[in-house]
Amino acid sequence: MAIGRIRAFISVDIEDPVVVSRIARIRDSFIATGAPMKPVEDKNFHVTIRFLGEIPVTLIDDIERVIAESKPRRTRLVLEGVGAFPSLSRPRVLWVGISKGSDELERIHSVIERGLRRLGFRAEREEFVAHVTFARLKGGRNIDRVVKLLNELSGVEVGEVELSSVRLKQSILTRSGPIYKTIREVVAT
Repeated sequence: MAIGRIRAFISVDIEDPVVVSRIARIRDSFIATGAPMKPVEDKNFHVTIRFLGEIPVTLIDDIERVIAESKPRRTRLVLEGVGAFPSLSRPRVLWVGISKGSDELERIHSVIERGLRRLGFRAEREEFVAHVTFARLKGGRNIDRVVKLLNELSGVEVGEVELSSVRLKQSILTRSGPIYKTIREVVAT
């Protein structure tokens, strides 16, 4: 890492202990399939609004202003169902979906994306899909079990959380997994 740079992303964190424990139980049921995967720690569950990569620390204030321009509104987010990227039949990233409130997340993402373009960031390659990642697959062993469980849990009700803020987070990569630190926070109104 170059001096004066941090690895960063913009997120809505999932902190409600009941919802966190439900996501953890879903994650653990996928771990039990025996498929090789890297699980996300309970404390790291979040909706990524935008991954930024390595950024100069001099841009932190500007990025906070861009987040503030999105004027996040307090919104009820309903977490429901599981899915996978790139597809259910070829899963690599496992996630819980957002069935209500995703329109507000999409609006926030759109405003932030425009603001980041003004700051010189490249457009995202992938279309924004609001989700909470709980594991990343690391190989193909027992993939049939993973696909079966994805189909069985496609409509699972996970719970509700409130979108109360949007945060700029630093991601510090360690051998034992990433550590996420809040750098800035814009409170929803």
